Amino acid sequence: MGSLGNSSRWFVDWLSEHGQRVWQILPLNPTGFNHSPYQCYSAFAGNPNLIDLNELVSTGYLESDDVITAPHFSTHRVDFTEAIGFREPLLRKAFIRFRETGGFGLPEYMQFWDEHAWWLDSYSLFYACHKNLKGKNWGYWEDALADRKEGALHFYYRRFREDVEYQRFLQFVFFQQWFALKHYANKKGIEILGDIPLYVSYDSADVWANQDLFMLDEKRKPVKVGGVPPDYFSETGQRWGNPLFKWDRLKERGFDWWLARIHFNLKMFDRVRIDHFRGLESFWAIPYGEKTAVKGEWLPAMGDELFRILRDQLGNLPIVAEDLGTITEEVHALRKKYGFPGMKVLQFAFDNGSDNEYMPHNYETDFVVYTGTHDNNTTRGWWKSLTADERRKVIPYMPNPKEEKHWQLIRLALSSVAETAIIPFQDVLGLSEQARMNTPGTVDGNWNWRFSRRELHRSHGEKLLKLTRLYAR
Repeated sequence: MGSLGNSSRWFVDWLSEHGQRVWQILPLNPTGFNHSPYQCYSAFAGNPNLIDLNELVSTGYLESDDVITAPHFSTHRVDFTEAIGFREPLLRKAFIRFRETGGFGLPEYMQFWDEHAWWLDSYSLFYACHKNLKGKNWGYWEDALADRKEGALHFYYRRFREDVEYQRFLQFVFFQQWFALKHYANKKGIEILGDIPLYVSYDSADVWANQDLFMLDEKRKPVKVGGVPPDYFSETGQRWGNPLFKWDRLKERGFDWWLARIHFNLKMFDRVRIDHFRGLESFWAIPYGEKTAVKGEWLPAMGDELFRILRDQLGNLPIVAEDLGTITEEVHALRKKYGFPGMKVLQFAFDNGSDNEYMPHNYETDFVVYTGTHDNNTTRGWWKSLTADERRKVIPYMPNPKEEKHWQLIRLALSSVAETAIIPFQDVLGLSEQARMNTPGTVDGNWNWRFSRRELHRSHGEKLLKLTRLYAR
């Protein structure tokens, strides 16, 4: 899999050399069993699978022989089991060397721990317990630990101390490498657009450490869970299963958890996208026992109060609102009140005639336009999936029959009035449906696409640079 080291710096160089100014990424948090970046063990911790092993050689915590023995991994799909199986012993070895050479006493480590203890201590203990208690989610731990009784916390800290310290070490290394990469990207004129999922996983350090902020019953189980109701795309809606926020309790606490989350992410990234932004105005609440999202109710959120406090603290907020799907006037008003650009996706543009809000001629400037997102097919895959009648609706927007369809959609995005245009890299490479990142509603086969430099030809960069300059992007 990729890492935060030389491979990422090479990609930054490529973006800079070809006229690009924004790199949008998926959430960087530690993923669970299906490796979805939207179901993570923490809203704050970094994913140690992204730590660059060669940089651990440079810092003296690994030997060069450790990393040159890496097996041959697929250049198209990540085999997470194989990759983690290779990496984990080396990360452990680096941790032992770090500890033996006095790493815990380093000023930079002590400063990191001091600045991040408010989330790092809970996360490190959570993950150590999760690993050593047979992977059970925290709701099935013994009551004293699940309820975070002080005696139980001390007992399990002592019992799993080495694993707790190991997790702190991994986070220290991750954030050292991340901020070095971000600094490098910014020097090259590249902004990084991060991603904040609205909800957090039930099986996370955030819910375990802040149970009063979520709709849980006396047995610590969710009362209602998140999702979206039935719509044009799904007769049964989408039941995501995430626990829902108790906004009245958040308000009593001064929105401290959400304020910390936004502040934290705006240090990590230059801009952030909030996924499912509409859930900050009102959200679909599904009774926990329901198997689908058909039965539910809209409940009010307090995004307006949250953003008012954030604006008072930070001024203008560099936030992109993911406002796709069926959006109410109240959600539009919330987005516009705080000056957040929304999103447009070209693959959604060619139904319902010229009034379709995703048609480029209907855009206003306060949007970010995409050919497709991580939840869409690649543009080549999308084109292949269209019927002849559907293609006839698209072709009038593609005046150059000799230009490949994915480049014509890229041209439409770059030539629009939207303030920012984001092109999935699969579309730059002209890849088909096999390179799709995620298919919503499915579990297997997602989040594992990767590419090798050998797939990237000079013509890809030249074409992208030409169109970027043509439309003054």
